[in-house]
Amino acid sequence: MKELITKPATLDSREVAEMVGKRHSDLLRDIETYIQYLENAKLRSQDFFLESTYKAEGNNKTYKRYNVTKKGCEFIAHKLTGQKGAIFTARYINKFHEMEQQLSAPLQQLSPQLQLLINMELEQKKLKADIQETKKELQDMRDVITLDTTSWRTDARNIIVKIAQKLGGFGYIKEVNTEIYTLLDKRMGTNLKQRLTNKRRRMADEGVCKSRRDKLNYLDVIADDKKLIEGYVAITKEMAIKYGVA
Repeated sequence: MKELITKPATLDSREVAEMVGKRHSDLLRDIETYIQYLENAKLRSQDFFLESTYKAEGNNKTYKRYNVTKKGCEFIAHKLTGQKGAIFTARYINKFHEMEQQLSAPLQQLSPQLQLLINMELEQKKLKADIQETKKELQDMRDVITLDTTSWRTDARNIIVKIAQKLGGFGYIKEVNTEIYTLLDKRMGTNLKQRLTNKRRRMADEGVCKSRRDKLNYLDVIADDKKLIEGYVAITKEMAIKYGVA
């Protein structure tokens, strides 16, 4: 009974790779990148991807694979565009629907008393999940509250990643950054683009190599001005509240 309840419905990453038209090795690389993003943002990667192994026919060697949860499939779907994304979404929804039907069929064959016990355990698990979610929300609030002008770059990055994830995936990071920089320019009466150009010119005059100058970004400009740091931190906190990650 415990296995029936606790085992999550998942798809084999090899099957997912076939569904999205990718080599399995390429999908594994993508998944491991997603896991790194999630863990950097203090999100549970196990809710999306569960590491596992399989043995290849013929040579009997063991290789890595992942069990991809429904959340994980949703995550992958967000990275696809157009017809490819739509087809994959339809396929994985059908797969999980079939699995849900298969899991519910044995439950209907059990006695009413056993069904009641199973439903009670499911409710307890749901309650536990709700408590964990509440704890996570409280931690997110602490992360925002403790964001200050000392470790501002790392802390702000984590919040921006969480906002992007809330919007639908890491592809939204650039969009979130653009919104923050636009608000900062408007509120502080500055021009980050011009400041970045000026900083690169000054470094060129000082003999700094071009490759190093090209790596400069708006955060380097903000770091030069205490008031801009304070403004950036304040706006990032506001964005966290606006998008519900605080």
